[in-house]
Amino acid sequence: MPHLRCVVMIAAVLTASVLPSTVHAQATPEVLGMAHTLGVDTDCAPTPLGNPLEGSMWNGWGADARNTRHQSADAAGLTVADVERLTLKWAYGFTEDQFVSSQPTVVGGRIYIGTGPGGVRALDAETGCEYWRFSAHAIVRSAISIGPLHGTTPTRYAAYFGDLQGNVYAVDAETGTHLWTKRADVHPYARITGAPTLFEGRLYVPVSSLEEAAAGSSDYACCTFRGQVVAYDAATGDEIWRTYMIEDTPRPTRISPTGVQFWGPAGAAIWSAPTIDPARGVLYVATGDAYTEPAADTSDAVVALDLETGRTVWVQQTTPNDVYVVGCDDETNRGSHCPEVLGPDYDFGQSPILRDLPNGRSILAIGQKSGIGWGMDPDEEGAILWQNEVGLGSINGGLQWGSAADAEHVYFANSDIHHGPAIAGGLAAVNLETGQRAWYVRPPAVPCASPNDRRCVQAQSAAVTLIPGVVFSGATNGIMRAYATTDGRILWTQQTWQDYETVNGVPASGGSLDAGGPTIVNGMVYMYSGYTMGMSGTPGNVLLAFGVPAP
Repeated sequence: MPHLRCVVMIAAVLTASVLPSTVHAQATPEVLGMAHTLGVDTDCAPTPLGNPLEGSMWNGWGADARNTRHQSADAAGLTVADVERLTLKWAYGFTEDQFVSSQPTVVGGRIYIGTGPGGVRALDAETGCEYWRFSAHAIVRSAISIGPLHGTTPTRYAAYFGDLQGNVYAVDAETGTHLWTKRADVHPYARITGAPTLFEGRLYVPVSSLEEAAAGSSDYACCTFRGQVVAYDAATGDEIWRTYMIEDTPRPTRISPTGVQFWGPAGAAIWSAPTIDPARGVLYVATGDAYTEPAADTSDAVVALDLETGRTVWVQQTTPNDVYVVGCDDETNRGSHCPEVLGPDYDFGQSPILRDLPNGRSILAIGQKSGIGWGMDPDEEGAILWQNEVGLGSINGGLQWGSAADAEHVYFANSDIHHGPAIAGGLAAVNLETGQRAWYVRPPAVPCASPNDRRCVQAQSAAVTLIPGVVFSGATNGIMRAYATTDGRILWTQQTWQDYETVNGVPASGGSLDAGGPTIVNGMVYMYSGYTMGMSGTPGNVLLAFGVPAP
């Protein structure tokens, strides 16, 4: 399971104790009670949104449907020389009972960002003033995707996102007015962590799960969740197709010595945003480990699905037999609920990156929690072209949340948090065509009070962001660094773990940089600081906007 523990995992395990021991609900569509736009005072003057898809933007998770996390020079509005002069323009604080939980989307001059305990806010990208707030049913962890509502005149635009109860939302991007909500999966541990990907009027939603955390209890009837992709009509929310990563429906398997009925097969959650390949008519997703034995061959795999029908086109598994349940790695206290052979928990937490090569062919590049970066051939059923061992790997990475690629290299940031401050962190540039490493740099040592000080450990588990000549990679000790793509030389360093005065007057402080990466648009770099949902997370409640001082 990717690095999504602490707050969320504890809640999941506690909830498991009050759920019926025979829960095995399958995903069926469900319309929930009305989520709504909050009636709060906002300080942005009412401004028409117009067509937000004109001009520069960072829309959704990967900046484009190929999930390259690469912003063009024109859209970025920053050069290598500019990056060295970045300074804080403004900070926006979230109230004490809220925190930032999703990577900011910047479209049409507005920032769309998800929060916990549950909500979305729309801010002005230049000033940080607030347009609207929307109240969701649970924490909004996914990045937000903006697109047109087909059939509306004049054309309206919607913001699409998911929450940590498995709900999918569409709200009006200009006003925050609720349009529709669907329950992607009624399983009690279903989550939407990866951003829904919008393409040609369809919304492709990945579904993940924390059931392997609940399964750490010997009283839990493990396990029945299966990762899946659900395709919706973006305008109406009508379901078009649904594809499970494990085809077989869970069935009773064995009964524990205490009388608990176990189930299977289960697992193969999808933690990241789908990648679209229009030329081949497919989308790609990457899956997590299995929860039950034997592990499905679709776990720890990259899977290609037909865009039109959801049919599975091919599967490329990288780690067979990875069956993992939380708590079972304690050899002195393993119960009957644990798999006979415990896997290493080497999920894919990243989206596959689709890039074209100079030789006219294409490649899928992706990093895994094993610490290995992979290159796969989309024309040969995902055949492995190369692999590069960037990190040692562990249950928290390895290569955790997101890599980035330009036309020549893919950039893998390494966590290795479990291996301590001497090993944790690092950034590699790997040639897309050959898989050869161009360079690898570790973060410079930082002062810390003791080896147990969280500021000592510089795990680079957050997603990487790329502009021409510069790659941005943040660390769990709050430091964001910008590296030259030519040689890994550090161009800019910013410690975000500090207190801030904010444009909205809310006291704010930073913390860990993790999960989402910075988004870069029109000469500005936006990032949140204070990721609280990871094992190494240090709380914070601030959104930061950096720019270049005027001449």
